Amino acid sequence: MNMLGKLTWDSVPWDNGIVMGAVSFMAAVVIILALIVTRYGKWRYLWNEWFTTIDHKKIGIMYILVGFVMMLRGFSDAIMMRSQLAIAASAPGYLPPEHYDQVFTAHGVIMIFFVAMPLVIGLINIVVPQQIGARDVAFPFMNSLSFWLFVVGMALVNMSLAIGDFARTGWLAYPPLSGIANSPGVGVDYYIWSLQIAGIGTLMTGINFFVTIMKMRCPGMTLMRMPIFTWTALCTNILIIAAFPVLTVTLALLTLDRYLGFHFFTATAGGDQMMYVNLIWIWGHPEVYILILPAFGVFSEVVPTFSRKKLFGYTSMVYATGVITILSFSVWLHHFFTMGSGANVNAFFGIATMVIAIPTGVKIFNWLFTIYRGRLQISLPIMWTLAFLSTFTIGGMTGVLLSVPGADFLLHNSLFLIAHFHNVIIGGVVFGMFAGYSYWFPKSFGFMLDEKWGKRGFWLWVIGFYLAFMPLYALGFMGMTRRLNHYDIDTGWQPLLMVAMAGAVSIFLGIVCQIIQLYVSIRDRDLNRDLTGDPWNARTLEWSTSSPPALYNFPFTPVVDGIDAFWAEKQKNPVRPKETRPYVDIHMPRNTGAGFIMSAFALFFGFAMIWHIWWLACVGVLGILFTFIHRSFETDVDYYIPAAEIEATEKLRSYNV
Repeated sequence: MNMLGKLTWDSVPWDNGIVMGAVSFMAAVVIILALIVTRYGKWRYLWNEWFTTIDHKKIGIMYILVGFVMMLRGFSDAIMMRSQLAIAASAPGYLPPEHYDQVFTAHGVIMIFFVAMPLVIGLINIVVPQQIGARDVAFPFMNSLSFWLFVVGMALVNMSLAIGDFARTGWLAYPPLSGIANSPGVGVDYYIWSLQIAGIGTLMTGINFFVTIMKMRCPGMTLMRMPIFTWTALCTNILIIAAFPVLTVTLALLTLDRYLGFHFFTATAGGDQMMYVNLIWIWGHPEVYILILPAFGVFSEVVPTFSRKKLFGYTSMVYATGVITILSFSVWLHHFFTMGSGANVNAFFGIATMVIAIPTGVKIFNWLFTIYRGRLQISLPIMWTLAFLSTFTIGGMTGVLLSVPGADFLLHNSLFLIAHFHNVIIGGVVFGMFAGYSYWFPKSFGFMLDEKWGKRGFWLWVIGFYLAFMPLYALGFMGMTRRLNHYDIDTGWQPLLMVAMAGAVSIFLGIVCQIIQLYVSIRDRDLNRDLTGDPWNARTLEWSTSSPPALYNFPFTPVVDGIDAFWAEKQKNPVRPKETRPYVDIHMPRNTGAGFIMSAFALFFGFAMIWHIWWLACVGVLGILFTFIHRSFETDVDYYIPAAEIEATEKLRSYNV
């Protein structure tokens, strides 16, 4: 019996120059970072302050950091696809079909699961507890474990680049293509276990923040006094709790088909591959709203802050968010009108898709009415918001077009669909996360982002987006289907594909500007300190603390009596009154490495299951169980910050309104 299962020396793609070049670059970056950390003796600091932290703010920062790093990986796949199609007119291009299939599959998986999701969850981690006046989340250890399980999923996706290969099925891995007969290698197994492990972490996050929002709001903060971002986070986590178990079960059924010869999705053996398509989209369409709702929440914080007005239609905004949450489970079939379910079924889902556009339109008009006659101050967060309003509206209109079954029959599986999807995900989610990143960055780090480089990146991103994706609408009407890696030059597609390539280059330059922006901001941080804790003159509770906040967030639990309580307090007391209340000890959870260790064993388990190394899989399971049991018997899991230390900390923190 082979101790390494299916893993051999030939599992590494030594003969693929592109892959080995990418692997060598990634390995070099990791080695250089490790040497730098070693040179400055920071391993203990990283372990004590970051790897074992249960502070929601630090966990949120790590989510966002991983999301931005994976954006570079996912965007490199996009550049490869755009350049391949720009030159592959009546020519093979430089990517062979089997490699190109892996590239577009990895691009979709990475951008949705390991870019958009961590950016969204990272912002929720940083902002929500502070907005509701809490000192941490309901289950701090679970928060740490959730993050590290997500990192395991990310690590498995990247390991597939160097050891074995990735799926060639598209980002949703439809059978029969993802079945063992058509995908006998380890690519689909990498897909299954990376998403399964990361998905369990995401489900725990959903439970954690649902309980946090429902049970840990400060006195006076009723549901209808919560900030809109917290409302969207609540609805997002309800969707996670409802939808992610479906993904878990769907992947488990596919695992049984591949590993044990079951036939849930094998049509010739009594299964039904369309059952998989239904199940994956019952998760998949709520996933779109899991991503977009927090972006809507960001815009609902940014617009009133920079318009110097309260949000127009708070109540209608809350109800619109709730309606979207409910209706998101009634539209999944519009992804496959061509399945053949009949006119009645298609009509129901088509109408439901049109209806869900109504609450989204309510939100857009509320933001516009908030801006109307406001004293709009132009800065990066509001610039990303204005770009969203125009870009997302176009994506929404094309979505309504696709909700018409007759039109969808013509445009299904074409580049029109690709353009629409990127229109709402980039124009909505990515622009929203960039707005949130630039808005809450000074709160998290205590200094402002450089506006000059940020605005350069903004314009390159927006121009690049329109150049990259507007031609795809036309190409869809011209008959170009997605997932082609070459085409006949007589089709006339190449000029528009060249324009799309230019757009991808512009986006690349925008990302470069954002990297430079971060470097310049860190370099000049002493010149751009936020000494007020409220650099935007904002409205919600998180801006009432120093930048960055103390470990305990608030020295005293806030008490609110309305919406935008901090704004109301500033109107009554323009100068922050001197604190006269006596400080008291604050109860806080203690850092723990259990989440990191359990996730390390989960990595062993996932890798072992992919390569059929059964003894290592057993080690992984036993390690997880032992660590969990050991953690459950620990009693030293919390501590008190002395009142004297809190008083000294608060006196050292200079913040004035």
